[in-house]
Amino acid sequence: MEENGVLSRHEDDWEVLCSFLPAGWQEQARRTGALIRCRKFRDAEVLLRTLLIHLADGCSLRETAVRARQGGLATVSDVALLKRLKVAGEWLRWLAVQLMVGLVPSPMSRLPGAGQRIRIIDGSTVQEPGSTGTSWRIHYSIAFPSLACDEVHITGPETGESFRLFAVAPGDLILGDRGYANRANVGHVVRQEGDVLIRLNLTTLPLLERQGARFPLLARLRTLSGTRLGDWEVSVRHEGSLIPGRVCALKKSKQAAERARRKSLKENSKKGRKIRPETLEAAGYLFVFTTLDRAVPPSHVLEMYRGRWQVELAFKRLKSIVGIGRLKKTDLEAARAWIHGKLLVAFLIETLIAAGERFSPWGYPLAAPSIPVAGDTADAARP
Repeated sequence: MEENGVLSRHEDDWEVLCSFLPAGWQEQARRTGALIRCRKFRDAEVLLRTLLIHLADGCSLRETAVRARQGGLATVSDVALLKRLKVAGEWLRWLAVQLMVGLVPSPMSRLPGAGQRIRIIDGSTVQEPGSTGTSWRIHYSIAFPSLACDEVHITGPETGESFRLFAVAPGDLILGDRGYANRANVGHVVRQEGDVLIRLNLTTLPLLERQGARFPLLARLRTLSGTRLGDWEVSVRHEGSLIPGRVCALKKSKQAAERARRKSLKENSKKGRKIRPETLEAAGYLFVFTTLDRAVPPSHVLEMYRGRWQVELAFKRLKSIVGIGRLKKTDLEAARAWIHGKLLVAFLIETLIAAGERFSPWGYPLAAPSIPVAGDTADAARP
């Protein structure tokens, strides 16, 4: 009796979970080729439920097959399940994207006083077991301050981190770390009528003074002391034109500067490189480039850059909670489908958290036309 009660509760939980899935998700399984034939799986619901045992619970394909059989879902081998996963990649991607879009608040998060949508972009790598290098790279964009993902791309290791992978809408403010500090990235965003806010290093983004001479970045940084902020007008030359911008900077505390220098020394030592004295000196400052005009004060610019760390935390959650950093597939199609499935799990978790924060007494969204009603609806309609 207790066993039946446990199964009943699991069925109730599954129905609640399904209520968060996007409209038309079952039909989409056929459109994308995930369920052309219902062999082994009677419908899209059973297929998704089985795949989530593997993707959400972290079970191996063999254990997933055993659990699916014991739970009365499907009788399928681990080999057949792998084939299903491979053809379900586009369906899982569609589900993840639809959930992601639903998480983005409307209107989008905006920078107070500037009317701009703030987006933080970063990348992270995923390795296969035994791999000596990067197997996949996830390129991720989140809206700030909502922290909802608004765009994601999965590529091979040959594709580096770039703003050019992302669609930029007019008015977007794109935040990135030093890996994005180059002229091509700045030019891509500005061409789409967006703004950038990126952390600088001494070499990859050559800066010019408004008169065209090389901007003496390190010399200007040396003028900072205490809590004084730097705010200098500069330009970036790209494809024959000059892009106007600003450098905003401050001097780090003694403790923060020492941490940054130790980190820089350690990283260069690992790579067998000798660090330049200028690099060690620059580690004592935080300096960013932005195309925002002076209507946004430098203190506001630097405070906004602090928000970039939120995308680092998002990647840590993906890797620690849903295990997206432990890729166990060597087949190209299976690996891509697995990553999209993990993103689906992550967005499902975010959706459930968002629903809990909004609070409804029953704990899940209502979709009136599709929810079965218990009772005599004909009597209810009578006056």
